[in-house]
Amino acid sequence: MNQLQAMRVFMRVVELASFSAAARQLGMSGAAVSRSVMTLEAHLNLRLINRSTRHLSLTDAGQRYMEGCKEVIDRLDTMEASLVRSTRDLNGILRVSTPSTFAVSGLCSLLAAYRNAHPKVSFEVTTTDAAVSLIEGGFDVGFSDAPHMPDSTLVSRQLRSFKRIVVASPRYLQKHGTPATPAELSLHHLLTTTHSADKAWRFTVEGEVMRIPTSAALQASCHATVHSAALANMGIAILPAPLVEHDLARGHLLPILSQYEIVDGHRQVSILYTSRTYLSARVRHFIEFVVDQYRPAYPPPVMREAA
Repeated sequence: MNQLQAMRVFMRVVELASFSAAARQLGMSGAAVSRSVMTLEAHLNLRLINRSTRHLSLTDAGQRYMEGCKEVIDRLDTMEASLVRSTRDLNGILRVSTPSTFAVSGLCSLLAAYRNAHPKVSFEVTTTDAAVSLIEGGFDVGFSDAPHMPDSTLVSRQLRSFKRIVVASPRYLQKHGTPATPAELSLHHLLTTTHSADKAWRFTVEGEVMRIPTSAALQASCHATVHSAALANMGIAILPAPLVEHDLARGHLLPILSQYEIVDGHRQVSILYTSRTYLSARVRHFIEFVVDQYRPAYPPPVMREAA
C-alpha cells in the first residue's frame, strides 16, 4: 500500500464528502477510491468513514486521522516546494574536484567569472591528482586531465587540450648534463607522480615505444610538488605545459627531448558530472557556463560517456 497516496485519497473524499466526486477530481475510478480508503482502514484496523447511500460522516477516529493527515501532507508539500525552489535558484555551495594543473591554469578565472555573475554561489574546491569518485566524495562536478576515465558512469565534456613536456632546471642540467635521447634518462634523477601511468615514462623512438622505468628521486601525489622539486634542481620531470609555461618563458626551467614524442603526451581537460538528468539548476548552469567559456577557442564538445 502506498500510504501517502491513500492518505491523500482519504482527505479528498472527506473534503468533497463523496467517493465519486473524489474519483473524478483525482482521475481515478470510483472502485479504486473506495478500495484505497478500505485498504487504509484495514491497515489501521479502524473505521474512518461511516457510509450510507446518501451521506458520509467521519468517525471519531476518522476525525483525528484527518487532522493528522492534513498536518503530515501540509508539511510534506511545504518541504517538497522548498526543495524544488532550492534546486532552481542559483545559490548555495558547489563542490568541485580538480587536478592541480587545471587548478593553477584556468579554474580560478572560471570561478571568479561565475561568481561575478552569480555572487550567491560559493565554491568548495578539492585539488588532487589522484582518481576520485564524484559520488563518494560528494562532489557536484569534477575536472579531469586523466587519459582514461576510471568511472564509466560519468558524463564527460571536453574543454581544452594541452601537452606534457620534459623539463629540468638549468642548474640541474649544468651539473648532470642534458640527456640527448630518452634512453639516457635512466642515468638521471627523475621526478614523478605516484600515478600508475608515471611508473614508467614512454616515448616514441623511430616508430617504436621505448619504456623508461622511473626509479624516481622523488615521487609525489600531485604535479604541483613535482613542479616545485624541478624548480629546486632535484631532477627531470614530465609536466603539463600550462603548469610550467611561465617558468619556461623566464628560463627557470628548460624543455628537453622535445624532438621525441611522449606517449599520451597530449591530454584533454574535461568537466565531469554524474548524470544528464536530475541536476540542480546551480550545477547545470555552472556546467553550461564552463563549456561556453571554451566554445570560442575550441569546436563544440561532443557528449560522450567516459570510458
